[in-house]
Amino acid sequence: MDLDYDRLVALRKQSAAWRLLRADHAALMLSFFSKVFVEQGVRSIAGAELVERLDDELFALNERLGWGAFPKSAKAYLGAWSAPENGWLRKYYPPDSDEPHYDATAAVEKALAWVRSLEERSFVGTESRLNTIFDLLRQMTFGTQTDPEARLAELTRRRDAIDQEIARAEAGEVDVLDSAALRDRYQQVTTTAHGLLADFREVEANLRDLDRDLRSKIAAWDGAKGELLDEVLGSRESIAESDQGRTFQAFYDFLLAPSRQDELKRLLAEVERMDAIEELDPRMRRMHRDWLEAAERTQATVRQLSDQLRRFLDDQVRSEDRRVLELVRAIEAQALALRDVTDVGLTTEIDAAAPAIALPMERPLYAPVVKTSIDSTGIQPGDDEFTADALFEAVYVDPARLTAAVHHALGTRTQVSLAQTLREHPLEQGLAELIAYLALPDDGFTTVFDDHRQEEITWTGEDDVQRVATLPVVTFVRVGRGITWATSQKEE
Repeated sequence: MDLDYDRLVALRKQSAAWRLLRADHAALMLSFFSKVFVEQGVRSIAGAELVERLDDELFALNERLGWGAFPKSAKAYLGAWSAPENGWLRKYYPPDSDEPHYDATAAVEKALAWVRSLEERSFVGTESRLNTIFDLLRQMTFGTQTDPEARLAELTRRRDAIDQEIARAEAGEVDVLDSAALRDRYQQVTTTAHGLLADFREVEANLRDLDRDLRSKIAAWDGAKGELLDEVLGSRESIAESDQGRTFQAFYDFLLAPSRQDELKRLLAEVERMDAIEELDPRMRRMHRDWLEAAERTQATVRQLSDQLRRFLDDQVRSEDRRVLELVRAIEAQALALRDVTDVGLTTEIDAAAPAIALPMERPLYAPVVKTSIDSTGIQPGDDEFTADALFEAVYVDPARLTAAVHHALGTRTQVSLAQTLREHPLEQGLAELIAYLALPDDGFTTVFDDHRQEEITWTGEDDVQRVATLPVVTFVRVGRGITWATSQKEE
């Protein structure tokens, strides 16, 4: 892209990332967004939790910088950051939820990437990037080659190179990467991995933009119904068959392969054990899980947009209340015409989506509170020989620890059995802990009981006595239809 003057002026006015860097509290926003949405890999957070975390951040900064540094409330800041004219946070309501949720936009990822590029690096590697360029160029030229003779020549060259390397290895000559080369490649891996994770937010934003344009076309459509359906179906196919759609689907299928997941985990574990890499990136340990969650979230966005579009089309073809539909169409057309107008001078607010009605006769009559008199006189001391050991032997099982154990056992898999989980995380509190596993509340997975099969769970208590419990086969299944269906199809 040519960065001429007019293009830069337009980009400065329109880019949400540029507006973020020019904002008065850019340092606050970038540090807070990086901590919540990038370092911790959060892609959706409830509004109440985000308000609480921002409130703690503002309290710490005001205490250190002075109480006038950030005078507004956390809720007011979040409202400004998610406003349409800023577009730094996406505020939305998940299905079956009346609480707003937030997610960072692609503009935040771009601004953070530019700020990170300003930091001075003690080590700048170039060899791995040069090798990457050569590998990509070879793939492009060889991948588009239609001449069989040329392909055979290239394959023969690769085979000769491999044969020479095998001969050197058999002779004891092994080329080993030095510490500089390892650090160079690790830096390239982390940069590419984080950039790939950041691209998912931009993919989601592009899909929503395509869906919004399609809705605008439907709202302003005045032609025949059949032509409208042809246009809609063609547009949805163009989304899936676009370059971006095909690339994402290829990445998703590649990542879902169990062999690729195992290979990725094994390679990351081996790299972390290398002494030459002094500064390990902690986010790389969970990068494969973050990729899966981000990819599944993008797939869920596509499914949700498709369902919403189907309902939207159903509303277009209903004729029970034609007059209401005509009024709604007129309002939508007027809203589309005023979408880009910022200074209209008309604002309105509603307290709720539906009125709260309370009839006077529904109110209960006043009932005086009966105060119970307590007589503390005549209290006798208890028996000195009373055994209070039972009060100190109560067992409390922490469900958060068990939930974390299930997530660790799941890893990148779609399901794991209770027996396999207990092999990786043995019981520490006996039968009480086993029963707690059967009723874990968590949104990330669900517990499935198979009453047709049984399994035995064994453990050793504090008295060194081995105990056995027989119960139905219990399986923890990750929540997410896209991943579960795809994995089951591959297993079949």
